[in-house]
Amino acid sequence: MEVIFNTDKNIEGKERIESYFKNQLSEDLDRFSDRLTRIEVHVSDENGAKSGESDKKCVIEARPVGLKPLAVTAFEDTIEKAIGSASQKMKNSLTKLIGKLQNH
Repeated sequence: MEVIFNTDKNIEGKERIESYFKNQLSEDLDRFSDRLTRIEVHVSDENGAKSGESDKKCVIEARPVGLKPLAVTAFEDTIEKAIGSASQKMKNSLTKLIGKLQNH
């Protein structure tokens, strides 16, 4: 399973964030690795230089083998929280999807 990490121009420390969260996402979604071709992560700051509540956005798109891509979005106050929330949402979505496939 390949993890591709994208950030907008407003996110500082892309390499540090990418390194840390690629590992975390791989661990969080490891049990689905045989069913996924890749994970794409898009992190952005919706307000740019301005501050604001829940202005950090993380979109995670998973590409299950033989199925349409599955995407989740999370908005939080920090990049770390946004990625963590989106990762949890993706884990829940994949658990539900795989469960449905196994039951049918």
